[in-house]
Amino acid sequence: MFSRRHPYLFSILVFSALTAVVVITISIVTSMVLKGGGEVEFSGQKVGVVLIEGTIVDSREVIRQLKILRESDAVKAIVVRINSPGGAVGPSQEIYREVMRTRESKAVVASMGSVAASGGYYIAAAADKVLANPGTITGSIGVIMGFTNFRQLMEKIGLTPVIIKSGQYKDMGSPTREMTPEERDLLQGVIDQIHQQFIKAVSSGRNMQKDKVAALADGRIFTGQQALELGLVDSMGNFEDAVQLAGNMGGIKGKIETVSASRSHFSIIDYIIGSAMKAFSSRMNYQSVKLELR
Repeated sequence: MFSRRHPYLFSILVFSALTAVVVITISIVTSMVLKGGGEVEFSGQKVGVVLIEGTIVDSREVIRQLKILRESDAVKAIVVRINSPGGAVGPSQEIYREVMRTRESKAVVASMGSVAASGGYYIAAAADKVLANPGTITGSIGVIMGFTNFRQLMEKIGLTPVIIKSGQYKDMGSPTREMTPEERDLLQGVIDQIHQQFIKAVSSGRNMQKDKVAALADGRIFTGQQALELGLVDSMGNFEDAVQLAGNMGGIKGKIETVSASRSHFSIIDYIIGSAMKAFSSRMNYQSVKLELR
């Protein structure tokens, strides 16, 4: 009876119910698949493997895996496999710190894939040993902050922004007006300080003179072969070479087996909600600053 009187409302309710069922089903299946793969085997002697792939935007999963492998008696050494062009400053620094902490109890070898640049190299520099392929793209020791200005476009289409702010610099980087010299100097100071942090981290992790690192820290990229000649990596080698080296450093005899920490529980519903919140946040705050190690 309801479907006859309100056919459109009935159709909407049916569609919504089916959509909810599909989303929940996908969430459950995805959760089971991700939670079930790559469990740590707490027996024998193993080399733990942590993957860092793509743009670095969050550190929590990598740190969680490093901690699991570090605390396992079965894991004698760890390989951090990096395929990343860099990313956000904070997460890169957090992973660097966790690798340095891990070095205190277990050997850590960084294995560079096709690219391990900027934030990717920041993390690699924390390892005991760094291996790269001759054609690996690495280096790019630098920091960048980018803005896009729409002022002229807005003037052409007749849009006038109205800004109410609590302080002189609250709308710094606004796309609706030109940046002042004072603002540029302030932001340059932030960039310079983070750049010095990057140089110090590489110097400490690689046990290199700070002046030598600074001479290479102008944002340029290097091949793996060039990085070896400059002291930014220790030797040439692929992932299997890194595993063998880590096993030897960990005192493993005979065949070396690898193990990975299980991925944390993943929910597609959480992902959808999180993505929606990020999109909402970006719309509400045009002042978002893109500050990256790349």
